[in-house]
Amino acid sequence: MRNVEKNFQLSVACLAIVIVLIGLYTQSLNKMIVTYVIGMLGILGVFLPDWESFDQSVSQWCTPLKVDDFTVESCRSVRFRFYPVRMAIFMIVYGFGLYKWCIFISAQ
Repeated sequence: MRNVEKNFQLSVACLAIVIVLIGLYTQSLNKMIVTYVIGMLGILGVFLPDWESFDQSVSQWCTPLKVDDFTVESCRSVRFRFYPVRMAIFMIVYGFGLYKWCIFISAQ
């Protein structure tokens, strides 16, 4: 199996553990379902984007890629390069989602 598939399976397995723990803690099927939906959206937000488009500076995200941009070297390169603006966007979006999820779980 490819490394991405293994990471996806590990993420889904960890999500299943979190769902069980939330179910035991809150005794609420509704909160378990919300945890599943939010968790899957979070996991898919990391694993499904077209990284060839997003694996460049943020200013280039809206420009379409040409077939010439896909080279053998780009396919073999590191899949996720570090860009500070992209990481800031990810941290803000995922941090806000995690904050709202914690508020929802802790509410009676």
